[in-house]
Amino acid sequence: MTITAKHIETAAYEIMKKAAIDIPDDYLTGIEAMADTESGDLSAFVLSAMLDNYRAATEDRRPMCADTGLPRYYVKVGDKARMDSMVALEAALRKATADATHDVPLRPNRVHPLWRTEHNNNLGINSPEVEWSFEPDADWIDITTVHKGGLFGTDYRMLFPGDGIDGIKRFLLDTLIAFGKRGLACQPAIVGIGIGGSKDTCMQLGKQAACLRVVGDRNPDPEIAKLEHEFKELGNSIGMGAMGFVGSSMVVDCHIEVGYTHTGGMPVSVHTFCLSSRRATARIHSDGTITYRTDPKWFTPYMRREGIS
Repeated sequence: MTITAKHIETAAYEIMKKAAIDIPDDYLTGIEAMADTESGDLSAFVLSAMLDNYRAATEDRRPMCADTGLPRYYVKVGDKARMDSMVALEAALRKATADATHDVPLRPNRVHPLWRTEHNNNLGINSPEVEWSFEPDADWIDITTVHKGGLFGTDYRMLFPGDGIDGIKRFLLDTLIAFGKRGLACQPAIVGIGIGGSKDTCMQLGKQAACLRVVGDRNPDPEIAKLEHEFKELGNSIGMGAMGFVGSSMVVDCHIEVGYTHTGGMPVSVHTFCLSSRRATARIHSDGTITYRTDPKWFTPYMRREGIS
């Protein structure tokens, strides 16, 4: 059976609603655990208020945060999936974005960077962003939407091999402290770190690590998995909690993704998701049925392969 543009549009519209309204279970569990251990009075108050807000959003079927960020998509296409066309698929994603902006509603955040004009539907030039990946021996299409703020919470630094792990730690601490002091992030958050690749790949890997892996997930490389745990503990030891108040609730989890890079450098990017960790995934099966989940399952062994196959 052919996966049609209508299937794509239906799935994308539904995950737009789910991402804006319903907090993923893994993230909710992570916030609840932090609320149980947070000793800072104001940080504990913020965490408690956010948990109340999550419940109210689900009950009232309205967005959990007034700023619904910049909706974007990650699409994984099985190599055996049959579809109308790639152009029709992307058009369906844009249509679903416009309809969800009106219906949910999502805040229409997209404007022209120079003229500040907007279409009141979160569409525009190169908007929404769509990133693609492919999966062998699969006949389905996975569509994930992420609603991530587009202003702050991201930084990049070109390090060198001699800086080593200590250099990455220093950059991470510098970044988290600056974000907390200047109000440039909405913590506690899942922190994604991209290491390696070219500059643009490094930024992509860090954002995907923050937005497309669930709380508790570990990198399959055991040494990187150790770093993820160490960096999480490091981030929660700087004396900052929710929304930058005194506390220990800065990092719900830390995820690291790597890419082979130029022998002379070690680019690193740091990305924080936000206190409203908005993501949802739909799988469109070959028979046209659609199932929904909150774990994007983006980083497959195929995506992390080192050789030709």
